[in-house]
Amino acid sequence: MDRLRNFGFLIKEVSRRYVQRFERRASALSLTLAPCRVLGHLERNEGVCQSRLAELTCIEPMAMVRILDRMETDGLIERRPDPADRRARSLYLTPWSRPALEQIWQLAELTRSEAFAGVSESERLLFVDILERVNRNLIGLEAQALDAAADPVPLPTARAAGAKSRSRKAPNK
Repeated sequence: MDRLRNFGFLIKEVSRRYVQRFERRASALSLTLAPCRVLGHLERNEGVCQSRLAELTCIEPMAMVRILDRMETDGLIERRPDPADRRARSLYLTPWSRPALEQIWQLAELTRSEAFAGVSESERLLFVDILERVNRNLIGLEAQALDAAADPVPLPTARAAGAKSRSRKAPNK
C-alpha cells in the first residue's frame, strides 16, 4: 500500500494526539490549547486588535471574545483603547501572564520531547523543514484559489442569454 496515501489522516491524528497530550498537562493550569495559543500569539504581537488575533490563531471571532473575556477576568490580558480607532481595543499581556507563558512553553517543550522520542535532532529539523515547505505550498494554493475566486469567469448577460435562446427557436413559418 502507498504510505503517502494516508498522509492527511496521519497529520490529523498526530495533531489530535499531540494536542490531547498537551491539554492534559495544561489542565493543571486550568488552560486549554486555545488560551495557550492566544497567549503565545499575543506575546509576539502585543498591541494587536482582537479581530487580527482571531485570524492569527484561527479562532472564530465570537469564540475569541469569550476567551479574551475570561483571560481578562483572570488578569492575564488587558484591553486598551486603540489610539488609531476609537471603536477598537488593543490587547496586551499583563505581568501575571508571564509566569503562565513560561509554564506553557515548558509544557510545550515536554510534550514535544515526548513526541520526538527516538527521533534524532537532525531528523527533527528535517521533519519541521518539510512540514514548513508543505505548509507554504498549501498557503500558495489557497492564495491561487482566492485569486481565481476574485476573478471569476464572466457570466453571460441577460441580453446575450436572450439572443442565444432566440437563436435556438425554430424559425417562424
